[in-house]
Amino acid sequence: MRWVGLAGLKAMAWVPVESAVEELMPRLLPVEPCDLTEGFDPSVPPRTPQEYLRRVQIEAAQCPDVVVAQIDPKKLKRKQSVNVSLSGCQPAPEGYSPTLQWQQQQVAQFSTVRQSVNRHRSHWKSQQLDSNVTMPKSEDEEGWKKFCLGERLCAEGAVGPATSESPGIDYVQIGFPPLLSIVSRMNQATVTSVLEYLSNWFGERDFTPELGRWLYALLACLEKPLLPEAHSLIRQLARRCSEVRLLVVSYSLLQVESTH
Repeated sequence: MRWVGLAGLKAMAWVPVESAVEELMPRLLPVEPCDLTEGFDPSVPPRTPQEYLRRVQIEAAQCPDVVVAQIDPKKLKRKQSVNVSLSGCQPAPEGYSPTLQWQQQQVAQFSTVRQSVNRHRSHWKSQQLDSNVTMPKSEDEEGWKKFCLGERLCAEGAVGPATSESPGIDYVQIGFPPLLSIVSRMNQATVTSVLEYLSNWFGERDFTPELGRWLYALLACLEKPLLPEAHSLIRQLARRCSEVRLLVVSYSLLQVESTH
C-alpha cells in the first residue's frame, strides 16, 4: 500500500501498489481474481489452471521493477567475434613515429575545422563563384581529377614542382584549391565520390601538397554518421599513407608528417 496524490485535488487515498503499477504498465492478458482453496501452497506444483495463474502473479510481484545487468567487459573482449582489420597499414619508421601530443593536436585542429565548415556552410554556399570555376558533375571522375589536381598533372601523370600562387595563376592547369565556396556546394554523395576518385589516384601515384589539401578538405566535409563507403575510403587512405611514409624516410620530417 502507498499514498497516491490525485491531480488537482488535495485529497489523498490509499490504493494498492499493484494498481498504481498497472497504470504505467497495463497487463497484456488481464486475469480476474480467482477463488482458491484455503490449502493453496505456491511452493508446490499447481494442480489447477487457477493455481498456476495465481503462482505466476506471485512470482511477477516479486520481480524488481528495474533490473541492471552486471557486465564484465573482460569476458566480452575474450568472446569478441568481430574485429576491425588494419592489415596493410605499415608502422612509422623508427624515429618518425608521431608523438601522442602531436596526434591530439591534429585531432583537435581537425575537429575545429569540421565544426567551422558545418557552421558556415550555408554562408559560403551562397557566395558567387568566379567565372572560371565550373564544378564537374558528381559522376565525372576525370573531370574532378582535373578540377582538383589540374590538367597539367593529369596529363603528365607525374609530380612536378609546386607552383606558388599568384594573381595570374592558371587554376585550370594546376587545379583549383578546396575553397570553402567550392566544397560547401558539394553534397555528401559528391564529397564521397570525389574522395574516392582522389584516393584511387593516390593509390597509383605519389603524394603532392595539392592532393593533401583536397583530401583533408573532403574529410572535413564528411558528415556524421559516416556511411560504410566513407569508412572504407578512410581505411584505404590510411593504408596508402603508411606505405608512402616508408618511402620518404630519407626526406625531411615535414614530408613524413604530411602522411601521418
